[in-house]
Amino acid sequence: MVFPRRRQRVWPTISGTLLIALSLGVGLAAYNAANNILFITLALLLACLVLSGVLSWLNFRRVDWQLEIQPPVRAGQDAVVALQLANTKRWLPVYGLWFDFVARSENPSEVARAETTFTARSAEVKAALAQAAAAETRERVRLRARLDPGARTRLEWSFAPRQRGRLHVRLEGVGSLYPFGFLQKQFTTDAKQDVVVWPAPVEYRRFGAATARRLPGGDRAMRAGSGTDLFALRRYEVGDSHRLIHWKASARTRQLLVRQFAAESAEGFSLWLQTDAAAWPRAEQFERGVSFAATLAEDLFRMEKLSSVALNSAPPRPVRGLGDLEAWLDELALVQPVDGTDARARAAGPLARRRSLVTFVADGPHGVIALCDGERMAAT
Repeated sequence: MVFPRRRQRVWPTISGTLLIALSLGVGLAAYNAANNILFITLALLLACLVLSGVLSWLNFRRVDWQLEIQPPVRAGQDAVVALQLANTKRWLPVYGLWFDFVARSENPSEVARAETTFTARSAEVKAALAQAAAAETRERVRLRARLDPGARTRLEWSFAPRQRGRLHVRLEGVGSLYPFGFLQKQFTTDAKQDVVVWPAPVEYRRFGAATARRLPGGDRAMRAGSGTDLFALRRYEVGDSHRLIHWKASARTRQLLVRQFAAESAEGFSLWLQTDAAAWPRAEQFERGVSFAATLAEDLFRMEKLSSVALNSAPPRPVRGLGDLEAWLDELALVQPVDGTDARARAAGPLARRRSLVTFVADGPHGVIALCDGERMAAT
């Protein structure tokens, strides 16, 4: 309290400034007039300032907070940032805190470079500052009710990220005007968390010409589905059909087990996204193509028709579960246009000879088409 940390900042409010000015005036009059009543008044005014600082220090003491944000986070959809707040004091409650949140999005297509403002024009500096401000979202969340000793609460801030990429969420400061509003006290914190923002979902139109082909030899996909071959046994869950219960295995393990069948032998689609800068001359169309690839991958995964994914010259990766799909969406969140030399050289490789291969090409100034073996599969 006597030697506060550097991260603590205390400054008077408008009412506190008036109180300090009034204290100086009363003190000057008291020394000139040698009036005891004026000295008592001065002592009361100064005691209000000192008491305000002490109570503010006690209000912040032993208050813990923790920042949480649960993925997945998607562009254009609301994301919830939670703050776990705990009052570890034994006797005193906590009043009137506010929390300043900052969310800054980092576009993967933007390349940071060193620049100087000495030779820049005022309009250019203003445009750069406006662009930096547009990438940030700020919000102040207040603690509406008191927090009793030993109690915990949860504060939430909901916002929608504007673009895909990395999102840096930070608790910039914690402040309060408690108790009298004469002094404003604020802490700067290190609470931050980085998450990956997936591409925004887009609407598209499907064409019925492209369908997944059957695998030769009647092979079965190594994942759960709606086929006829037994894939695995799992515990019974509410809503499962009683016809799927494996009674012999349930009797041996003394718990209800249900049969889980393998997916049918239809070959799924393979998605291949090439981010050749020459093929995507417009940034808006490239972002739409990335969002289209992410949306189509999710829809095919739900229909159990997604077998593998590939990005540029990277080898195709099979999609066997939700973790593989999420890893693909993480890559799409950070992908950016590259030189198409490797991607064009890969066109003659094994991936281009795959059946049910879905590629994405630009269509006109704004649209994107998904081609399956050269046929129109979907468009947006």
